Amino acid sequence: MSIIMEALISLCLLAGASFALIGSWGLAKLPDFYSRLHGPSKASTLGVGGMLVASMLYFAAHGAPSLHELLITLFLFISTPVSAHLLVRAALHLKVRAVCPLPHEDNQDHA
Repeated sequence: MSIIMEALISLCLLAGASFALIGSWGLAKLPDFYSRLHGPSKASTLGVGGMLVASMLYFAAHGAPSLHELLITLFLFISTPVSAHLLVRAALHLKVRAVCPLPHEDNQDHA
């Protein structure tokens, strides 16, 4: 395996790990449910995606290309926004309070 391929794999792993770290830090530090949901749904998805791209590159460089990682990435990028949307809809239905007023709450105060 060439040094360029190893550097590219390492870069994908570092980028993926950085995104996953930022997402988990956002989950721990952000103040309310709606903010906490944003960190893992965006940054962690990119983190896992970066690691899966590194895995695809690694196995392709060793002569055994696999589409499993591509299918996992596709499923992840489809299912994460849908599940985040459903969680927010459930929180709105249960009237989970936010630190900042939500747009529909702000309009009701002025009416």
